[in-house]
Amino acid sequence: MIVFSHANSYSAATYRQLFDGWRAAGHEVAAVEHFGHDAQFPVDRRWRGMTQQLTALMDSLPQSCLWLVGHSMGGYLSLLAAGQRPERVRGIILLDSPIVYGWKSGLIGAVKATGQMWRMSPAAAAEKRRDRWPNLGEAHRHFSAKPMFARWHPDVLNDYIRFGTEQDPADSVGAGRRLSFRPAIEAEIYSTVPHRLMSYLRLHPPGGPVAFIGGRRSREIRQVGLAATHRVTQGRISWLEGSHLFPFERPDETVREVLDWMQRLDAVASQRE
Repeated sequence: MIVFSHANSYSAATYRQLFDGWRAAGHEVAAVEHFGHDAQFPVDRRWRGMTQQLTALMDSLPQSCLWLVGHSMGGYLSLLAAGQRPERVRGIILLDSPIVYGWKSGLIGAVKATGQMWRMSPAAAAEKRRDRWPNLGEAHRHFSAKPMFARWHPDVLNDYIRFGTEQDPADSVGAGRRLSFRPAIEAEIYSTVPHRLMSYLRLHPPGGPVAFIGGRRSREIRQVGLAATHRVTQGRISWLEGSHLFPFERPDETVREVLDWMQRLDAVASQRE
């Protein structure tokens, strides 16, 4: 069973191409559709609420052996949840979720303490993001014209527009669409990103072995570095062509790379038993 966790601002349904590929290979897939949108599991300074949302999903599954796969924010949540349920975790695969450590971690902590994370993170841009269109066609034209989305696989872009938007409650006609992942919540998540993950993992080991798949053109990896990620994964790192959003750009390759790592991590886990 694969328990998948999405990146900030992207609903789980946007990853349908990946889910279909893993299911075709014989794996069940479960996912939280939108982290941070359930009042029972709110966004907070250490992401405890979203971590509880993920562990609640894990607790609801009958399978005792779970693979945690997460993209960006979802990778960090996978590590946090694994630390709470290590006995349930067979392995963890991080999709472009580089771990912050050292002076960069200290800098984020200081900025968070002053309430200025919006200056350092994409939070300000998220708050200003356009989130409404008169219909699906206009939404598609809006996104497909942007260079970032133009690099996406066409089927993934269609899924993002179809499943990542919902009927706009402010539109009396009924054709209007708005982003289902609310920009204010996206900004709050960026403003509260955990900065002491390495300390957390020392206190709460994740149970299963960890692997990392990075995008060769990922700006996020260049900003964060991979020193801490090397330590957590014990060097189990591979690369795919693409940006931080390579799962959307190359979904088929991502499916295959995750399946390959599951096989390799399974061998590592078996040796530990």
